[in-house]
Amino acid sequence: MTPDEVLVESFESPNETVVNAPPQVEKTNAKKKRKKNKKKTALTGTKLPPFRGVGGFTDSYIKYGQTEPPTIPVSKLFAVGSFPKGEEHPHPGDFNTYRTTSEEKRALERANEALYDRIRYAAETHRQVRKFAQSIIKPGIRLIDMCEAIENKNRELVEEAGFARGIGFPTGCSLNHIAAHYTPNTGDDTVLKYGDVMKVDFGTQVDGRIIDSAFTVAFDPQFDNLLAAAKAATEEGVKVSGIDARLGEIGGAIQEVMESYEVTIEGKTYPVKCIRNLNGHSIDPYLIHAGKSVPIVKSDDNTKMEEGEIFAIETFASTGRGYVVNDMECSIYAKAHDAPHVPLRLPRAKKLLSHVSRTFGTLPFCCRWLEREDGGSATNNPKGAKQEKYKIALKNLVDNGLLIDYPPLLDVRGSYTAQYEHTIILRPTCKEIVSRGDDY
Repeated sequence: MTPDEVLVESFESPNETVVNAPPQVEKTNAKKKRKKNKKKTALTGTKLPPFRGVGGFTDSYIKYGQTEPPTIPVSKLFAVGSFPKGEEHPHPGDFNTYRTTSEEKRALERANEALYDRIRYAAETHRQVRKFAQSIIKPGIRLIDMCEAIENKNRELVEEAGFARGIGFPTGCSLNHIAAHYTPNTGDDTVLKYGDVMKVDFGTQVDGRIIDSAFTVAFDPQFDNLLAAAKAATEEGVKVSGIDARLGEIGGAIQEVMESYEVTIEGKTYPVKCIRNLNGHSIDPYLIHAGKSVPIVKSDDNTKMEEGEIFAIETFASTGRGYVVNDMECSIYAKAHDAPHVPLRLPRAKKLLSHVSRTFGTLPFCCRWLEREDGGSATNNPKGAKQEKYKIALKNLVDNGLLIDYPPLLDVRGSYTAQYEHTIILRPTCKEIVSRGDDY
């Protein structure tokens, strides 16, 4: 479907056509129709993404009164308690049907409404930031410029305020055979090309409640099936997730959908594989990877999802071996939430650990943020918090188990990988896909 056809399908209804009308009536109706379509355009947006992999309009947030590009903090567009709900589905399984009408479960849900509203606040911010991102991603953009634009817009729309609100984790922009955990360090001038497949993964947090959601960018239509495989597999993972769902069985359902696809690239056909050592995960306050992993291949893990938990359901498709290894220069780190008490002998390491604790807590950060004038947070730090000559101290903290490093994860060179991800809440009465948008 062409962009023009998309616009026609979105804004025109066949029922509005006047058949065999007199010329003057026809002219009047045409004028009314243009006004009506103009009003619809103003309410829904008109700008299509300049790449494949997502749908909707990049300026769809204008229906809430947002500017284009977005500049109004999301909290100014919605009253407390009225942030948009995500997509709601019943929990799978006959044993869960009672939940939709149970007064006890509805009462429990009402008691948690303030928590859900904060999560929806973060989710709406994420939607608007990623729409902004989708409007600027084009061949020729430097990845470091793209990441900083996304992160600055995230800070602006969520009204960054230290641990109360801000970025959930650094922007990932992993290319081609790099599946995850790549964000540029200072001096990295990598440019996005027409033939690249890029995974865009970033987070927004409100009161430590993190929205983790990702999509894949491609310009060349030969990658469509690879993206479709990851998207369909993620949708299946979301569908079969819910209270009392077993993690190993969720992985099996994801794998079955993912591996039903194949993709032809440069005349060669590849089976699409799950990257078997990458997983979805539960999310706790200020902790992006909590205690449970959601596999994307079948396993014997009988651990169940439980009421009240929050999960990131993400899948990774590959044309390579379907297995990733650590490689390249690391740029993303996080303070270990269960860090041991270790006496540090290196003064710079002590100083850096203090800075990380004060600035990020257990939220992931990247080297670029340490090098900002505010050291990564305008709220949590005094002026002049920029970190210099920190690399040895960083390594020392990792070696002592106080920081966790997250180096890029790579499949075989020459292969291509894709990713889609949504955050879901297992509410007492239903499953809410809080990160759902009209883009994916």
